[in-house]
Amino acid sequence: MSEAVRTMMRMDAEAAHESAAQADAGFLWDFWYPAVRSTEIRGQKLVTAMLLEVPLVLGRTSEGKVFAMRDSCPHRGIPLSYGRLDGKVVECSYHGWRFEACSGQCVEIPSLTSQDKLKVERIFAGHYPCEERDGYVWVYMNSPGSKLPEMIPEAPALNVFSEKYKITHLSCELPSHVDQGIIGLMDPAHGPFVHQSWFWRKRASIHAKEKKFEPIPNGFRMSPHSPSTNSAPYQLLKRITGEPVTTTIDFVLPNLRTEEDRSGKLWFSSRATVTPVRRDLCRIDFVAAWNLFFLPVSIFRMFGKTFLRQDQETMIRQAEGLKHNPRLMLIDDADRPAKWYFALKANLIESRRTGAPMVHPMDGPVTLRWRS
Repeated sequence: MSEAVRTMMRMDAEAAHESAAQADAGFLWDFWYPAVRSTEIRGQKLVTAMLLEVPLVLGRTSEGKVFAMRDSCPHRGIPLSYGRLDGKVVECSYHGWRFEACSGQCVEIPSLTSQDKLKVERIFAGHYPCEERDGYVWVYMNSPGSKLPEMIPEAPALNVFSEKYKITHLSCELPSHVDQGIIGLMDPAHGPFVHQSWFWRKRASIHAKEKKFEPIPNGFRMSPHSPSTNSAPYQLLKRITGEPVTTTIDFVLPNLRTEEDRSGKLWFSSRATVTPVRRDLCRIDFVAAWNLFFLPVSIFRMFGKTFLRQDQETMIRQAEGLKHNPRLMLIDDADRPAKWYFALKANLIESRRTGAPMVHPMDGPVTLRWRS
């Protein structure tokens, strides 16, 4: 057996081990995830990111197209981010191997002589589909060792309802597994305790609530409803327009929570994603757009940063307790969305394993009741 064959077998074994380890981490593959803000990628700068424990290098070609590659040269494994981008090709800093940025295909190995028979074009660095939406660079993370599907859906886009609107972005890291971040994102009962503020809610304002939920593909929806009477911003919007305010909230696998608030011609739309970085670290990316003439971006960002900081501090404290692997419990009805999330995730994984249609954990509309 040649040394080259032994090397390839070793690399295949390492790839299989990596794939198994990442599956054990509880990640959902074959979805789009936001990697970095679009504004971070300028000129010929190479930018690094980590998604689902996969190191990535991202950049922008001279034509303005973004790309994402695995941050590892297939030759000796040095991160390609130490190399350089000439506008079309990424060059490794170790031996000068050159890879076409938007395909990962090797185009040159400087050390080869005219007598070498190695087919350079058959060598590829890891490459991932990339799209820009709403100020983010999204990367489609297909399962390790798998081929990309023939048809890849478009990356998620934030819904907007007029030509002119304001938009802003916020983010923070959470020292927890993505599952904890997601069920925290959809938790309806923590508001009066975690987000106590003069402009939002107080513990004394806790009262009984009743919301209807319905199944949607790969997720569930809190059906259009009047928002909570103990939330001052919604009541202000109602007074300004003189019309009812309706709110619709969706959660869709793998990690998308969207909210749309409408009152007359005024609207507010937001999307939060909880993206797995490592098995012990995730990141919230929040984007919001609105045509509310009375809400400056600076004021919204001030309030939004307060909310994210409160969530982040809570997750840091939770991570301290989770280090000891305590037994946890989920209750009805306040924790039913968390139960749906875990069931959706498990059923999707099983569907992909067997090829059978995915079973939705909800068989129809459900009314949930809790106090918050």
